[in-house]
Amino acid sequence: MSSSDSATRRRREALARGSRAEAVVAERLQDDGWEIIARNWRAAGGELDIVAIREGALRFVEVKERQPDDPTGLESIDAAKQARLARAARAFLAGHDLEFHEVCFMAVLLEPTDGGWKSCFVDDAFDV
Repeated sequence: MSSSDSATRRRREALARGSRAEAVVAERLQDDGWEIIARNWRAAGGELDIVAIREGALRFVEVKERQPDDPTGLESIDAAKQARLARAARAFLAGHDLEFHEVCFMAVLLEPTDGGWKSCFVDDAFDV
């Protein structure tokens, strides 16, 4: 297998893991009363993993899957990533007529376990 084939395979595996993690988070949000209004929404050079609303509270949700031996958490959402998320969020708001009284970014750190997933939901995770 060539190095480009190997890189392509790793990229596909990472996308599949990310998609599974986002599905787990979307399901948990829905179980907690959130309405998912968008998934994998792309614009302005950024992607919003999940956009959810509940009782007028709008959340742009960034999902990060981490392995048990990976010590990184919120710091993996660095200033450049935050700026891309903010641009995408502004574009989303400009293109959607939504009524809400608060809006912020939520980060969800997800770690696979033997029996499922361990999660950490951080509301208002960062300011932009």
